[in-house]
Amino acid sequence: MNTIARVVLVATLALGPGCAKSDWIQQTLVTVDVTGVWVGSTVKGDREVQLVLEQQGPQAKGYFRPLGPGLATHPWFEGPIEGTVAGDVFKFRLTNGTGVGEVTVSGDEMKGHVAVGSPLPIFLRRVDSSAPPSPQQR
Repeated sequence: MNTIARVVLVATLALGPGCAKSDWIQQTLVTVDVTGVWVGSTVKGDREVQLVLEQQGPQAKGYFRPLGPGLATHPWFEGPIEGTVAGDVFKFRLTNGTGVGEVTVSGDEMKGHVAVGSPLPIFLRRVDSSAPPSPQQR
């Protein structure tokens, strides 16, 4: 019985590492901080937007708001957002379920897309790196 237990233990130790995901660290590593106020537009420049974010670990919460023409005509594409940071990628969704986004963060710039149905390319620049005020202060 003791020999069988040893064989099972050795087999588990030998085969176990081969089953592990090789990129699990990349999925959990947070290499950027998205806290602050971000302003930008679609790549065409026809839709101005603002993201106000506060990050704690890999989690980020905030507010997505259209500025000026374009998305401003769609009030359902505005509201609180929740997201996660993995590596240098920030993925978020409007909590009302109307939109999603995914951007790559590089310093004070974000580039990626937002979507309600079809994706729109987007480019944002951080204009303020301080934490946004709490909802009671807004």
